[in-house]
Amino acid sequence: MSETLPPPVWVNTKNLLQQLFDDLATQSRVAVDTESNSLHAFREQVCLVQFTTTNADYLVDPLVLRDLNILAPIFSNPKIEKIFHAAEYDLICLRRDFNFSFANLFDTMQAARVLGYPAVGLDRLLGDKFKIQTDKRHQKANWAARPLTKEQIHYARLDTHYLFALRDVLEKELREKGRLVFAKEDFERACLFEETKHKVNGASWERFSARKDLSLRELTILAYLCKWRDKEAEKLNRPPYKVIMDDVFVLLAKNPPEQKVDLSAVGLSEKQINLWGDGVLAAIRRGVSAPLVERRQTEAKNDAVLRRLEKLKIWRKNLGQEMGVESDVILPKPYLSALAENPPRNVEELALVMKGTPSRVEKYGTQILKVLGAKNAN
Repeated sequence: MSETLPPPVWVNTKNLLQQLFDDLATQSRVAVDTESNSLHAFREQVCLVQFTTTNADYLVDPLVLRDLNILAPIFSNPKIEKIFHAAEYDLICLRRDFNFSFANLFDTMQAARVLGYPAVGLDRLLGDKFKIQTDKRHQKANWAARPLTKEQIHYARLDTHYLFALRDVLEKELREKGRLVFAKEDFERACLFEETKHKVNGASWERFSARKDLSLRELTILAYLCKWRDKEAEKLNRPPYKVIMDDVFVLLAKNPPEQKVDLSAVGLSEKQINLWGDGVLAAIRRGVSAPLVERRQTEAKNDAVLRRLEKLKIWRKNLGQEMGVESDVILPKPYLSALAENPPRNVEELALVMKGTPSRVEKYGTQILKVLGAKNAN
């Protein structure tokens, strides 16, 4: 597949946004993608939204057009199929920034996973199916920078331009393998609303709380270091790791220095020490003397639950290897804990737990019940 592509439509005015909507509203399917700046900002945001229709490729600039509410009916319309590649992250970002809801989705990456493709990146699939080459260097670009380069614009439009063709190829293969219904159920579950977790200043220390090599005092020092770093990162609008890395914080917490001259020993550069040495030492002093933080406790599962969980994991892994797919294609992760914690006694109860994927209940229900030790497994 080789062609010379016309320039995409750059949508940065209300009039152009209206024209885009008018085109989208007439389509039975549209291809969609987003680009964000997670590697370059404290609070990530969608910096570009790409659409492809039968008429054109569009690049929408949400940094200029803050209000994209006009597009909400497109995403929620069950009569218009939205084609994504690796939809999960895009949906999280679009829900978070624009409060969109979704219906009628086709995810080409999940389709490839259900088919058992060993490599499911868009660049690999486009190369294998259509001999299209994409430049992965732009994946980590700062998409909030303006103007975008010609190369970035070309890369962004390719993320949606060939999705119609890729979708059709994968759907045909899913039908041939009898797995289309699995994929469709996965697409439907992806559309379900999930509460967006917002970043809270200083709360990032809690991800260290499960580490058994850190005492409560060391965790307390880490908590104050993280609170300081989050405030500094927000002020500079950069990801916290671009201020000071986590592994440096762990060393600081384990061996708290008292003077700036000691900071270089844990890996801080001279520039970091000059910029933030006083702030780091102040945070450490507060952590040394503050009341101890409470370690977040995860509810321990009892032995019976853990045994059922392990049996389910072994069963789906073995079956996945037989089918040539990842284990979560056999039994999606959301159902693992639910089945282990409240094991169904019969097919009716299993169908209730797994109501989002009735085709898997039909195909694997008896096996799942046997794995769980149900008396009425047949």
